[in-house]
Amino acid sequence: MSDLRDLYQEIILDHYRTPRNLRAPAGANRTADGHNPLCGDRVRVRLRVADGVIEDAGFEGAGCAISTASASLMTEAVKGKTVAEAEALFQAFRALVTGDSAGSTDADLGKLEALAGVRDYPIRIKCATLAWHTLESALRSVSGEVAADPGAGSVVSSE
Repeated sequence: MSDLRDLYQEIILDHYRTPRNLRAPAGANRTADGHNPLCGDRVRVRLRVADGVIEDAGFEGAGCAISTASASLMTEAVKGKTVAEAEALFQAFRALVTGDSAGSTDADLGKLEALAGVRDYPIRIKCATLAWHTLESALRSVSGEVAADPGAGSVVSSE
């Protein structure tokens, strides 16, 4: 079990130190901003979506190790997925980090499993899910900033 934790910690640290897709993708046609006022994490998710498929994904912003690693892992995971597949992946990821077995699916989370330990630290769930809620807003083309809801561990759009 210790070896697995070490591997997961290394994945998180690697994606924090060297985030993947930390950029604005060329031709991005969906954008949303996210903010966690409790810790100051900020993220902008930009997507290029064509014919219902996420062709490219990137993010910009600054945040803690969990927030940055989650955004990096998320952009890798959703590229090439349909919008519906990305939304299902978000539901599975949210179930993973919140420990909500009712929301779990059979989705293969791959490297995203590295963030499973976040569920033991409720205040960090907001950090792990900020980029995902921002992704959801970008996919739905919701305008306004996505902000962490300090009461529920979710994020809401402020329009």
